[in-house]
Amino acid sequence: MNRTFAFITALAAGMTSAAGVAQTAGSPATAPATAPATAAPATHAPAAVQVVPAKIAVIEYEQATAATNEGQRALQALQKKFEPQKTQLQTLQTEIESLTKQLQSAPTTMSDDEKASRARTIETKQKQLQRDGDDATAAFNAEMQETLGAVAKKLGPIVIKYVQDNGYTMLLDNTGQQGGLAVLWTQPGTTDISQAVVDAYNASSGVSAPAVPSAPSATRPRPTTTTPPKTTAPPK
Repeated sequence: MNRTFAFITALAAGMTSAAGVAQTAGSPATAPATAPATAAPATHAPAAVQVVPAKIAVIEYEQATAATNEGQRALQALQKKFEPQKTQLQTLQTEIESLTKQLQSAPTTMSDDEKASRARTIETKQKQLQRDGDDATAAFNAEMQETLGAVAKKLGPIVIKYVQDNGYTMLLDNTGQQGGLAVLWTQPGTTDISQAVVDAYNASSGVSAPAVPSAPSATRPRPTTTTPPKTTAPPK
């Protein structure tokens, strides 16, 4: 998915909240500001360093968010909302293809002025397709970021609870998006908890899985003229 979400921020917020609660519960009482003058300085042997075995978990946070039942339902609703724009772009693309074929098969008797006029019409529509496609894509991505970002914030505490309950000492995000931590190598024993977290979130949210679409979405339109500008339709 070609998008950038506030997943890392949401996860960090959940981690900060969980860490704050743990620190409040486990903090020792504050020591007196000054010790009694009669107290002799105590001598202690150096404390032994406790080595905690590393247990590392990996999660694809962005993909996990979109894979939840709530995330899938949100994506389906968003795609349905943008179907009219997608249809308009497809209609315009079909018109451009038809005009291009007509120009390419124009009789030799057609004047140069007429050919030039038709070529300008095609160029104008291609620019419109490019502009409308860019606008639709920007609007789609903005709403998708907002919608799935809300799910990501609720997913954060579920992730933290899972790693704490299962004794993990480190959590790495393997989403690979800019701003996240891409894991290039991990030692043996690293566990991907993405699916387990998705299952835990689905159970917690109570949202059922969305219905499977009866047919795949149509492919995005692409110009077929000899020198068309790059077009962009709303993501499927």
